[in-house]
Amino acid sequence: MQSHHANGTRWLEEAGVRPTRQRVTLASLLVGDGQHRHVTAESLFEAAKAQSDSVSLATVYNTLRAFCDAGLLQEVMVDGTKSYFDTNTHDHPHFFWEDEGRLTDAPAEKLVIAGLPDAPDGAEIVAVDVVIRLRRKA
Repeated sequence: MQSHHANGTRWLEEAGVRPTRQRVTLASLLVGDGQHRHVTAESLFEAAKAQSDSVSLATVYNTLRAFCDAGLLQEVMVDGTKSYFDTNTHDHPHFFWEDEGRLTDAPAEKLVIAGLPDAPDGAEIVAVDVVIRLRRKA
Protein backbone atom coordinates (compact mmCIF):
# COMPACT_ATOMS: atom_id res chain seq x y z
CA MET A 1 0.00 0.00 0.00
CA GLN A 2 2.97 2.30 0.63
CA SER A 3 3.97 2.03 -3.05
CA HIS A 4 0.39 3.00 -4.05
CA HIS A 5 0.74 6.09 -1.88
CA ALA A 6 4.15 6.92 -3.43
CA ASN A 7 2.81 6.40 -6.97
CA GLY A 8 -0.16 8.68 -6.26
CA THR A 9 2.08 11.37 -4.78
CA ARG A 10 4.48 11.20 -7.74
CA TRP A 11 1.58 11.40 -10.23
CA LEU A 12 0.39 14.61 -8.59
CA GLU A 13 3.83 16.18 -8.25
CA GLU A 14 4.73 15.50 -11.88
CA ALA A 15 1.61 17.42 -12.94
CA GLY A 16 2.36 20.29 -10.56
CA VAL A 17 -0.61 19.48 -8.32
CA ARG A 18 -0.05 20.07 -4.61
CA PRO A 19 -0.25 16.66 -2.90
CA THR A 20 -2.65 17.27 0.00
CA ARG A 21 -3.70 14.29 2.13
CA GLN A 22 -7.06 13.96 0.39
CA ARG A 23 -5.61 14.35 -3.11
CA VAL A 24 -2.98 11.69 -2.38
CA THR A 25 -5.69 9.38 -1.03
CA LEU A 26 -7.70 9.70 -4.24
CA ALA A 27 -4.64 9.63 -6.52
CA SER A 28 -3.49 6.41 -4.84
CA LEU A 29 -6.85 4.82 -5.61
CA LEU A 30 -6.71 6.04 -9.21
CA VAL A 31 -3.11 5.22 -10.20
CA GLY A 32 -1.45 3.59 -7.20
CA ASP A 33 -1.25 0.17 -8.84
CA GLY A 34 -0.09 1.57 -12.19
CA GLN A 35 -3.24 0.43 -14.02
CA HIS A 36 -5.61 2.68 -15.97
CA ARG A 37 -9.17 2.88 -14.73
CA HIS A 38 -12.52 4.51 -15.36
CA VAL A 39 -14.33 5.80 -12.29
CA THR A 40 -17.30 7.91 -11.38
CA ALA A 41 -17.16 10.32 -8.47
CA GLU A 42 -19.48 7.99 -6.58
CA SER A 43 -17.39 4.86 -7.21
CA LEU A 44 -14.20 6.65 -6.14
CA PHE A 45 -15.97 7.95 -3.01
CA GLU A 46 -17.08 4.39 -2.16
CA ALA A 47 -13.54 3.04 -2.71
CA ALA A 48 -12.11 5.66 -0.37
CA LYS A 49 -14.79 4.90 2.22
CA ALA A 50 -14.08 1.15 1.94
CA GLN A 51 -10.51 1.72 3.03
CA SER A 52 -11.63 4.01 5.86
CA ASP A 53 -10.36 7.24 4.31
CA SER A 54 -12.50 10.21 5.27
CA VAL A 55 -13.20 12.17 2.10
CA SER A 56 -16.54 13.81 1.42
CA LEU A 57 -18.34 13.28 -1.89
CA ALA A 58 -18.05 17.03 -2.56
CA THR A 59 -14.28 16.78 -2.09
CA VAL A 60 -14.16 13.87 -4.54
CA TYR A 61 -16.04 15.92 -7.15
CA ASN A 62 -13.80 18.96 -6.60
CA THR A 63 -10.65 16.85 -6.70
CA LEU A 64 -11.66 15.07 -9.91
CA ARG A 65 -12.32 18.48 -11.50
CA ALA A 66 -8.87 19.70 -10.35
CA PHE A 67 -7.25 16.53 -11.75
CA CYS A 68 -8.99 17.10 -15.10
CA ASP A 69 -7.88 20.75 -15.13
CA ALA A 70 -4.29 19.60 -14.51
CA GLY A 71 -4.49 17.12 -17.41
CA LEU A 72 -4.31 14.06 -15.14
CA LEU A 73 -7.74 12.73 -16.08
CA GLN A 74 -10.00 12.71 -19.11
CA GLU A 75 -13.70 13.25 -18.46
CA VAL A 76 -16.02 11.09 -20.57
CA MET A 77 -19.68 12.07 -20.60
CA VAL A 78 -22.29 9.37 -21.05
CA ASP A 79 -25.90 10.37 -21.72
CA GLY A 80 -25.03 13.98 -20.91
CA THR A 81 -25.78 13.22 -17.27
CA LYS A 82 -23.11 10.78 -16.12
CA SER A 83 -19.39 11.54 -16.06
CA TYR A 84 -16.68 8.93 -16.00
CA PHE A 85 -13.07 9.86 -15.34
CA ASP A 86 -10.32 8.03 -17.21
CA THR A 87 -6.69 7.93 -16.09
CA ASN A 88 -5.66 7.28 -19.72
CA THR A 89 -5.59 10.79 -21.15
CA HIS A 90 -4.52 9.79 -24.67
CA ASP A 91 -7.20 10.03 -27.36
CA HIS A 92 -9.02 6.71 -27.56
CA PRO A 93 -12.59 5.43 -27.97
CA HIS A 94 -14.67 3.81 -25.25
CA PHE A 95 -17.25 1.07 -24.92
CA PHE A 96 -20.15 1.89 -22.61
CA TRP A 97 -21.78 -1.30 -21.32
CA GLU A 98 -25.38 -0.12 -20.87
CA ASP A 99 -26.47 -3.19 -18.88
CA GLU A 100 -23.74 -2.65 -16.31
CA GLY A 101 -23.20 1.11 -16.42
CA ARG A 102 -19.52 0.44 -17.03
CA LEU A 103 -17.00 2.20 -19.28
CA THR A 104 -14.02 0.39 -20.83
CA ASP A 105 -11.43 1.24 -23.45
CA ALA A 106 -12.17 0.24 -27.05
CA PRO A 107 -9.37 -0.66 -29.47
CA ALA A 108 -8.22 2.62 -30.99
CA GLU A 109 -6.51 0.98 -33.96
CA LYS A 110 -9.89 -0.16 -35.32
CA LEU A 111 -11.43 3.33 -35.26
CA VAL A 112 -11.24 5.41 -38.43
CA ILE A 113 -12.69 8.90 -38.56
CA ALA A 114 -12.63 9.89 -42.21
CA GLY A 115 -13.56 13.51 -41.69
CA LEU A 116 -15.15 16.05 -39.43
CA PRO A 117 -17.40 18.97 -40.24
CA ASP A 118 -15.84 22.42 -40.16
CA ALA A 119 -16.25 24.18 -36.84
CA PRO A 120 -18.64 27.14 -36.90
CA ASP A 121 -17.12 30.60 -37.30
CA GLY A 122 -15.33 31.70 -34.17
CA ALA A 123 -14.98 28.14 -32.82
CA GLU A 124 -12.38 25.41 -32.98
CA ILE A 125 -12.69 21.66 -32.49
CA VAL A 126 -10.98 20.78 -29.22
CA ALA A 127 -11.68 17.05 -29.01
CA VAL A 128 -13.76 14.26 -30.48
CA ASP A 129 -15.15 11.78 -27.97
CA VAL A 130 -16.25 8.38 -29.24
CA VAL A 131 -18.45 6.27 -26.97
CA ILE A 132 -19.73 3.02 -28.46
CA ARG A 133 -22.76 1.74 -26.58
CA LEU A 134 -23.04 -1.99 -26.02
CA ARG A 135 -25.74 -4.27 -24.70
CA ARG A 136 -25.32 -7.98 -24.06
CA LYS A 137 -27.22 -10.18 -26.48
CA ALA A 138 -30.25 -11.93 -25.02
